[in-house]
Amino acid sequence: MKSIPFAFTGEVLPLVGQGTWMIEKTARDRAVEAIRTGVDLGMTVIDTAEMYGDGIVEEIVGEAIHDIRDRVFLVSKVLPSNATYDGIRRACDRSLKRLNTGYLDLYLLHWPGAHPIDETIRGLESLVASHHTRFIGVSNFDSKDLKGALQALRNEQLACNQVLYHLGDRGIERRVIPFCERRRIAVMGYSPFGHRDLPTFPASVNQIALRHNCTHRQLALAFLIRNGVFAIPKASSMEHLRENAAAANIALTPEDIVEIATAFPMPSRDAPLGMI
Repeated sequence: MKSIPFAFTGEVLPLVGQGTWMIEKTARDRAVEAIRTGVDLGMTVIDTAEMYGDGIVEEIVGEAIHDIRDRVFLVSKVLPSNATYDGIRRACDRSLKRLNTGYLDLYLLHWPGAHPIDETIRGLESLVASHHTRFIGVSNFDSKDLKGALQALRNEQLACNQVLYHLGDRGIERRVIPFCERRRIAVMGYSPFGHRDLPTFPASVNQIALRHNCTHRQLALAFLIRNGVFAIPKASSMEHLRENAAAANIALTPEDIVEIATAFPMPSRDAPLGMI
């Protein structure tokens, strides 16, 4: 599994991790097995959130990693409605209990909310000081929102911005990725296959998949992580887990990248940040 440095943290993490949104719809024993298999395949970043399944998904993750916690880089997210100074601590305590762990590796604000960002950031920073989490970050933040979060920081740095990123929505390449690169903020792309399924591949891109002897899913992931964006696809079948893990090792040529980018172009102008 190809791994790279994660922002400023000193961590070296796999480019392909595991998302868990809606994994509660899979039979619990299969969901637990999938997460553990993913870790064995090298996908040691596990992303979840208090919102997922109203906390059930965090419980599933906690069950899956109870004896392999030291092998996992664990990410969870707080709802904006809970993102007051005191509310964040209560929410984090609840997540830690459901996850059956003493700490998170990364804790994110799930999306910009109504509470002042200064208060939210102060709450997140306090969780680092109390060892509830090692690093903090945000999710679904455009460059304007990121500027506000950065200005609110006092004691910590933002380690990550988690955003929607797939072949049909490459908008983050215009502003968000360059902004984060300049400030050493890691970008983590969720739903890399889109909300439901991959778009139709034209014949030219099919030929690229044939040349690399890979599936469409693998080709999509290889393209999305080409410049150091971390991807967190969800998979509940062994076949898809193995597909996802192998995608990190596909070496696209410059010509491949141009062909895929032409078939699935970035928007020609700035647009609101995509979000699911």
